[in-house]
Amino acid sequence: MTQSPRSSATGFANSQMVEDPRIFFDHPTARLTDYPTTELPNYNHPMTDYKFLHPTEVRYGDLDPQGHVNNAKYLTYFEQARIHHFIKMGLFSKDQSFMEIGVIVADIHIKYRAPAHYGDNLMTGAKILRIGNKSLPVMQSVMDAATGKAMADGEVILVTFDYKSKKTIPVPEDWKRKIAEFEGI
Repeated sequence: MTQSPRSSATGFANSQMVEDPRIFFDHPTARLTDYPTTELPNYNHPMTDYKFLHPTEVRYGDLDPQGHVNNAKYLTYFEQARIHHFIKMGLFSKDQSFMEIGVIVADIHIKYRAPAHYGDNLMTGAKILRIGNKSLPVMQSVMDAATGKAMADGEVILVTFDYKSKKTIPVPEDWKRKIAEFEGI
């Protein structure tokens, strides 16, 4: 590591630049190619598989320089749909504090299928697949609203979390009841 040329100007005399980002991994000599890859499941689910769909119009700011929706924006579409899904089920409310009981993303997989462009009307589906002890696997898809064509789909593993104690917690009983009733599981 080398001394940052800006350290004296910023007042951080001990600031250092990272020359090798692998120091943040458990095995600093490992490379991404050293890890096995797995084939993602084929999530491609039609709109009819979802009891909850959230509409989204592609905004100019969602685009990358190639003129289609940037890959990271699909994660935002997933997140917005999940929040509205939780509101619809009565787990969240628009005026609640999200600093108490909530969920955190533990794992996410996404498969990109087709590009979306400025002005496209999309529907993002969200469906809780099952209720674990502390986890809620959510199937999600972003689809063209008119044709149902899949743009991206995937699975998100949410974990129930107490933000005050900063610990995972079992899925609350009232959540289990509301999810089971809404999703039919």
